[in-house]
Amino acid sequence: MEQNLIDIYDLIEHAIDNAFEGKMNLKFYEYLRDNKTKKHEIDHFIESSTAAELSEITMDLDEYLVGGSDNVHKQIREGYGHIPKPQARKIKTYLYSILEDAWRYSRDRRPGRRKKQSK
Repeated sequence: MEQNLIDIYDLIEHAIDNAFEGKMNLKFYEYLRDNKTKKHEIDHFIESSTAAELSEITMDLDEYLVGGSDNVHKQIREGYGHIPKPQARKIKTYLYSILEDAWRYSRDRRPGRRKKQSK
């Protein structure tokens, strides 16, 4: 595996941990652009278990915010109950933005001619 890809996984794992500590400062799109990440690397990340974990956490946080009284919601409340709902909303938005940045970067790096910017 390429070093840049390992760095991306490491960066995301730290971003998840930091988000739950209240530190949400990763601008993932800018990171990818500044490091000239290749399309195949970001596509590999998008298909990875790390991206799936990120997606799963955002879905769990969404379920926590919706609430409910069934067994699934009870387990989610046990896992995330220590986080106030406004903070959980911020974490969910932040983590989902990392996924959106990856998708946008992959889309922007498609091969082919670039469209001219309209004035």
